[in-house]
Amino acid sequence: MDQYFIIDFDSTFTQVEALDELARISLKNHPDREKIYEQIEELTNASMEGRLSFTQSLEARVKLLEANREHLKQLITHLKKKVSTSFSRNTIFFKNHQDEVLIVSGGFKEFITPVVTEYHIKKENIYANTFVFDDEGNIIGYDRENPLSQEGGKVKLLKELNLQGEIFGIGDGYSDFQLKESGMIKKFFAFTENIERKSVAEKADHITPSFDEFLYINKLPRAISYPKNRIKCLVVGNVDEDALAQMQKEGYNIRQRESIEEKYLEEAGILFCDEENQPTPEQLQNAGRLKAIGIFGKISSRKLGETACENGVIIFDDPKHNPRNDDFIPKRVMAFMNEGKTHTSCNFPDLQPPRVNNAHRLIHIHKNVPGILAKINDVFARHNINIVGEFLVTNPQIGYVITDVNTGYDTQVLNELKAIEHTIKFRLLY
Repeated sequence: MDQYFIIDFDSTFTQVEALDELARISLKNHPDREKIYEQIEELTNASMEGRLSFTQSLEARVKLLEANREHLKQLITHLKKKVSTSFSRNTIFFKNHQDEVLIVSGGFKEFITPVVTEYHIKKENIYANTFVFDDEGNIIGYDRENPLSQEGGKVKLLKELNLQGEIFGIGDGYSDFQLKESGMIKKFFAFTENIERKSVAEKADHITPSFDEFLYINKLPRAISYPKNRIKCLVVGNVDEDALAQMQKEGYNIRQRESIEEKYLEEAGILFCDEENQPTPEQLQNAGRLKAIGIFGKISSRKLGETACENGVIIFDDPKHNPRNDDFIPKRVMAFMNEGKTHTSCNFPDLQPPRVNNAHRLIHIHKNVPGILAKINDVFARHNINIVGEFLVTNPQIGYVITDVNTGYDTQVLNELKAIEHTIKFRLLY
């Protein structure tokens, strides 16, 4: 059965509400601009949360804009920098599903089309409103015959399109939920990467904090193997808010506690802690999901570093109160999680592999015994998989191998790599 993906634009494909941003551009010299901004934002939220009809909201917002074609050019430049992070990294999905992806928005084609077509989305698959201009290029209204300018417009449009197959809706607003309510789509995914509207999220089939999560659930091709919102980052002790903001922006699930409790450590993929609240070597033995530790201070003991290494857990530390560590520690952890880089770690061998496009990156951590690399390569050879690049570094405890391979292989390959004797941890990065 064919599948179709109906994707909203404002606060979904992009991080912002475009009409709100257009107002900030067009009214920046207006004496009452702050008051008008608030009016427009309230009209947007009232519509998105189902407290005001979309038609009433749209009409009122357009009247307040005082915008023209020159303002639209500035808006487009701005929006191209505001594409949602998880959408921008999954260009391959849009390239592979050009015929099935539809942008359906109550926004306007004049600014939507230049943004989304850079992601392989076809112009004919973009459904949105259109502005009406006067001879001087000022926006004086919009096409009121377009169903998307009307209340329940997305439902009306889908009835007209009469798509045959499974239809999935992804969006943040009430108009997106209406597709589910009408029975027009199979599942509605409330997209919360940029904003969570509780009145919408509580009615959704699934809450998706990122586009990666949507792709993961539906077993679709994606840029990263595992959604970051599913990876818990346990934070213990005095860790600066700027460091946590970086991790939140990256999509990690932040959990803060006053001390290290084993039940939370066992669930964590990442641990951030200060110098006074480091885990014991014994606590690490049961932290099977833990991949990385960032210590805002110096590591407490050599034993901790060795135990972490033996369990495939990398540690990055930095002198206490070093002004750089609020930025340094999260960046090092993210470089490891995203690309496998171990540079500046205090317990892993040093490796800074270049990123390879159009390939899958696999990480294999094992005890430093002879013959492991040969066994890894034997798995690839038996499955006729081409190795694009391979990197091996060791220390007295572990061997650390990164292998980049051509895309397209059976998941059995991953199971065989995990099953190699002396394997400590195995991970598919992307």
